Amino acid sequence: MSRLNTLKLLLIVPILIGLWSCVEEFVPQDTQSLLNPHLKRSEIVGLVAGFGTTFAALPDLIAMLRRRSSAGMNPRMAAIMGVFQILWVYYGLLILSRPVVVWNVIAVLVNFISVGAYFYFVRKEKQSGAARAR
Repeated sequence: MSRLNTLKLLLIVPILIGLWSCVEEFVPQDTQSLLNPHLKRSEIVGLVAGFGTTFAALPDLIAMLRRRSSAGMNPRMAAIMGVFQILWVYYGLLILSRPVVVWNVIAVLVNFISVGAYFYFVRKEKQSGAARAR
């Protein structure tokens, strides 16, 4: 096993053990209140703030789609952000915060599209490079 894989394993195993030991605490208790139609002022501020942070990755996605190239895109960054945004969605469910849930679900979708577009363009670039080599 390479040193990098060993390091990853040493980091992931304790995290998973810690999460597993408190799994009961992570179960949302009152999901009905998430559907309450009355917004509080703090939720409105959260919705506005979430808008900015959610769409921060959108300019990179749009640029990649316009130039039809994976150049300048780091899929690891988008994948890492996506993982932590999934945790934010879960946190939003735990604290019953609509803004946290809504914006992070959208952000997960934006990151999923970014990673998918990256791999699509990488595959397309490899195919066109192989065709030129012939």
